[in-house]
Amino acid sequence: MADKYKIQGGNQLKGEVSIGGAKNSVLKLMASAILAKGESKIYNVPELTDVSIMLDVISGLGVKTFHDKQEKSVTIDATDITSITAQYEFVSKMRASFIILGALVSRCKEAIVALPGGCAIGERRVDFHIKGLEALGAKIKIENGYVHARANKLVGTDIYLDIPSVGATENLMLASILAEGSTRIQNAAQEPEIIDLANFLNTMGADVIGAGTSEIVINGVKQEDLHPIEYTTIPDRIEAGTFMSAVAGTRGNAIIRDIYPAHLTFFTDKLIKMGANIKLIEPTAIEVSCKNRMNSVNFVTQPYPGFPTDLQSMAMVLLSMANGVGIITESLYENRFMQVQHLLRMGADIHQDRNHAIIKGVKKLTGATVAASDLRAGASLVVAGLMANGTTIVENLHHIDRGYEKFDEKIRALGGNIIRYNDEILTEELRAKDGSRI
Repeated sequence: MADKYKIQGGNQLKGEVSIGGAKNSVLKLMASAILAKGESKIYNVPELTDVSIMLDVISGLGVKTFHDKQEKSVTIDATDITSITAQYEFVSKMRASFIILGALVSRCKEAIVALPGGCAIGERRVDFHIKGLEALGAKIKIENGYVHARANKLVGTDIYLDIPSVGATENLMLASILAEGSTRIQNAAQEPEIIDLANFLNTMGADVIGAGTSEIVINGVKQEDLHPIEYTTIPDRIEAGTFMSAVAGTRGNAIIRDIYPAHLTFFTDKLIKMGANIKLIEPTAIEVSCKNRMNSVNFVTQPYPGFPTDLQSMAMVLLSMANGVGIITESLYENRFMQVQHLLRMGADIHQDRNHAIIKGVKKLTGATVAASDLRAGASLVVAGLMANGTTIVENLHHIDRGYEKFDEKIRALGGNIIRYNDEILTEELRAKDGSRI
């Protein structure tokens, strides 16, 4: 039987919490490490199922890997690559693993990669990845659920993305590293994770200019110019935003450490407008508190530096108990309001009209049995359970495990009443106590 969270709501979150490495960055750094022959080491690696999946993808290429969970590091020895195929059984579980396509084509000039899977939050096609690779000179064939890319030679070119896709930007950056000449990606994604990837590649010996802006230029280098490195991943801004929401939503007071506040400027501004108090106490630490009921504001998800879609579900939970009416417009994914039906079970007043959600704040949410439908929706239901009266059971924790390391442990350290349990194990324990063990 699958694990569940049992949450007794009503406790104010207080104390300190440290944020781990960015999931959306470390996965791409791991894939990028195969570009250089030799042993690279990445630090500040969170213990997540997505990290394990990416290790499986890389190991399947014949690359040696080692995950030191105590040190929070991953070692990748890409001296030899013995396979150019990224298998369906791994890639289908996590969309981010599709970035291995650009890295493999760059180093091996050929790749066979399964079409990606991941959270069911809407259509996320790989057209931009494919068109960009073709522009660089790769021949692409898609059959039997796999993308087969081959290129005797990759040549730099100008690539314009119709939308600033993070995945396409990253894949094309990797594919361009060893291309002849210069590649210019226009309308590129500007997320902090893109900057982290560029810094990683440049430390390795690549020549990437403009990451964090809408135009990235990659000047191709030779294979012998790349060398293995040691590198530390940036903090996870989405995990930080989740804990900021939980503290503010429970009217608590906590210090959130090991973050880059500049990565959360837009989200912080929204929380302040809703009535939260947020104070910078150190370059990498903030204090979050909220004494009164929050006020409703409107949210529109946008590519970075706009409001992040990954925190949209958190915003909805906060609005569900705020004064007034707030409107959320989800402009990036057509199916990312999957938490709505579960919040309604908890007493929220939400009306959804396609990509708009109108949330009228109620005075209280009540505990209920709910289920995580995807990573971020699942985390938001945990926050809702902490804010609600009574007991909330959150099922389908495998979604949450993809992006939150020791989530319940961190919440308990802040005074939240949450336990992780398994029905089968719990039943055995109860039977053992009354002498009726099977």
